[in-house]
Amino acid sequence: MKLKEVLLQTSERIDDLLTHELGIIQSEEVFSFSMDAVLLARFASVPRRGRILDMCTGNGVVPILLSTRTGAPIEGIEIQPRLADMARRSVTMNGLQEQITIHEGDLRELYKEKGYGAYDLITVNPPYMPMNGSDLKLNEHQAIARHEIHCTLAEVIEACAKLLRQGGKMSMVHKPLRLAEIITLMSKYRIEPKVIRFVHPRVDMEANMVLIEGIREGKPEVRLKPPLIVYDEQGNYGPDFMEIYYGSHEDETKE
Repeated sequence: MKLKEVLLQTSERIDDLLTHELGIIQSEEVFSFSMDAVLLARFASVPRRGRILDMCTGNGVVPILLSTRTGAPIEGIEIQPRLADMARRSVTMNGLQEQITIHEGDLRELYKEKGYGAYDLITVNPPYMPMNGSDLKLNEHQAIARHEIHCTLAEVIEACAKLLRQGGKMSMVHKPLRLAEIITLMSKYRIEPKVIRFVHPRVDMEANMVLIEGIREGKPEVRLKPPLIVYDEQGNYGPDFMEIYYGSHEDETKE
C-alpha cells in the first residue's frame, strides 16, 4: 500500500513501522513512540468486533498497529493538540480514517461523551513517572508524555473502569517498579488482573517493562507468561522478541 501524501510541519518526518507498509509521522520536538508502544499493540487481546480505545495515544502508533490485527473500529484519545493532529494525519496517510478516529481531549472526561461501558478493549501506554517536584529537564510535550501531569495512574485506571463494558479488557504497559500499585488500583476499580508478562533487556538483567491485562468484573485468576527477552548473548534481538515486535502473528484476529 502506498502512503498518501499529507502535509508535514517543520521538524516532522515519516518513519517506517516495518509492517504492512505502514508509516508514522514523528518529530524530535515531541515524544516519539518506542518499543513499549509496539509491544503493547502486539500483547493486547484484540477483539474481532466491538469497540477499541487507545488512551494516551500520542501520535497514534498503537491504533495504527492494532488495525493490522482487527477490522473493529478503533479510537484514540490524546490531550496534547499537536500530537492529536499528528495522529490524525498519520491515520489519513495510511488510509485508515474509516477505521480509526482520533479524539483530542481528557481521558478522564471521555465517559461523559461516550457513556459507561462503551468499549470492549482499552489499551494504554500512560506516563510512567509520578510528579515529585523534581526538575523536569524536558520540553512541555515530553514532560506530559513521561510524567503524570494531566493524569495519574489511578485516574487512568478509573477511566478504564468507567469506559469498559463488563467482561471488557484493559491492556497496559508500564514500569515493573509500579506493578504492586497497578494491581492494587485495578482491583480497587474492579478490573481483575489476568495476564502479566515481564520484558527484560537481557536474560541476566531485571525487567524494565511489564505488560498487564485485566478484565472488568473478572474472576480472580492471574497467569504469568514467559518473560520476553529483548537481546540475546550476542546483542542481537532474540527470536521471541523478533516474532512479537515485527508481528509475524499480527493478523491472527483480523477478518
